Amino acid sequence: MTVSPPAVRTRFAPSPTGYLHIGGARTALFAWAYARHHGGQFILRIEDTDVARSTPEAVQAILDGMQWLGLAHDEGPFYQMQRMARYKEVIGQMLAAGTAYHCYTSIEALDALRAEQEANKEKPRYDGLWRPEPGKTLPSIPPGLSPVVRFRNPTGGVVAWDDLVKWRIEISNAELDDFIIARADGTPTYNFCVVVDDWDMRISHVIRGDDHVNNTPRQINLLQALGAPVPRYGHVSMILGDDGTKLSKRHGAVSVMQYDENGYLPEAVLNYLARLGWSHGDEEIFSLEQFVEWFDLDHITASAAQFNTEKLNWLNAHYIKLADDARLGGEIVRRLAEEGVTATAHPDPALIAGLYKDRVVNLNELADCAHPFYAAVHPSDELAAQHLTAAAKAALADLRRRLASADFSPEALSKTLKETLAATGMKMPQVAIPLRVALLGQPQSPAIDRVLAVLGREETLRRLDQIGL
Repeated sequence: MTVSPPAVRTRFAPSPTGYLHIGGARTALFAWAYARHHGGQFILRIEDTDVARSTPEAVQAILDGMQWLGLAHDEGPFYQMQRMARYKEVIGQMLAAGTAYHCYTSIEALDALRAEQEANKEKPRYDGLWRPEPGKTLPSIPPGLSPVVRFRNPTGGVVAWDDLVKWRIEISNAELDDFIIARADGTPTYNFCVVVDDWDMRISHVIRGDDHVNNTPRQINLLQALGAPVPRYGHVSMILGDDGTKLSKRHGAVSVMQYDENGYLPEAVLNYLARLGWSHGDEEIFSLEQFVEWFDLDHITASAAQFNTEKLNWLNAHYIKLADDARLGGEIVRRLAEEGVTATAHPDPALIAGLYKDRVVNLNELADCAHPFYAAVHPSDELAAQHLTAAAKAALADLRRRLASADFSPEALSKTLKETLAATGMKMPQVAIPLRVALLGQPQSPAIDRVLAVLGREETLRRLDQIGL
């Protein structure tokens, strides 16, 4: 009889003490893609037991970031603060089973113990004063002191696992002390909550940052003490900034939604994140669907990945070129509205997007290009003096007369412009540049016949009239 392997169930479990940053987003992407690749489930869990630092705003920022990236979860979001009864139930079971015990050592005594160990150049660790052992007499319980609950960690052997990224890792149990699983006020600690959650949610694979490697042996020991299955663990490397130092806010370790504000498309960010520490041959540009099809953990590098803003910008420019004009038009409307500019139905923002999307790196630049189409144009005195000369205005006046009855397709407008050139004896730049300054307040733009077609007859004539032809 063939036994089917257990279903793949991954999770992303951010702590809402800050916003979802780029490192967390990559972890979420890898966990999501692994579940999707194997036809499994992806669970979103909010680890909000740090009440003092967790905020509703940070929770919402995490949810917004996941939605913007398109990393939909199959179950959740689950909130640890809503699972307190379950945690206390398991702690009670561990106390009854002898795999956990009450510890009455005061904070002051622990601080003194740590200071003494450090002075002796010893690794700071709990000394096991309250750990029950056969034949051992425990101290008298001090009055008025609420105990913490400690896990009775094994004292011999090693904790070992075959990490999905870092290969075999072994930690001696002698290096681990009896860590606290419930504080004196009864609230459970991080390592304990994670274990119970992963157990209850049937997590099969834990994909997370390598800053959690030190937590893994403690969590494995807890799971084994509970008789729970142990997930497979994969610890992905950190991300370094452009300069090779730890990623910080100045590099891009800001809220994922800041990338939206800075004009990046989510597919560009996802494509970029996928290549931060993972590869599929020499492929640089691929869709999310292709990524899911190709993704495995064998090709994640164990060394730190380095953030490269230029490459992200290159990818963003590529995806903007591919994007639907109507979608880009919507981005123009949204971004101009944030500047207090109303992008009306005319000119059609989608047409403006089509004009400029090959010229920009991000959506904010695209909105900047669109701005003159919806705002009053006032060429600077310097531009007016340089380009709106008497000869240029005479040529524009000739062009205006022709435009009043011309067809406003780009092809027809190109022919009309050439008629003005023939009539005035001027070359295209001598007419086209002053025309751009008159219409948009700047000497550069895409092909002027396309600009005229987007503006339309009525608006084009109105703007030409404003320069006093």
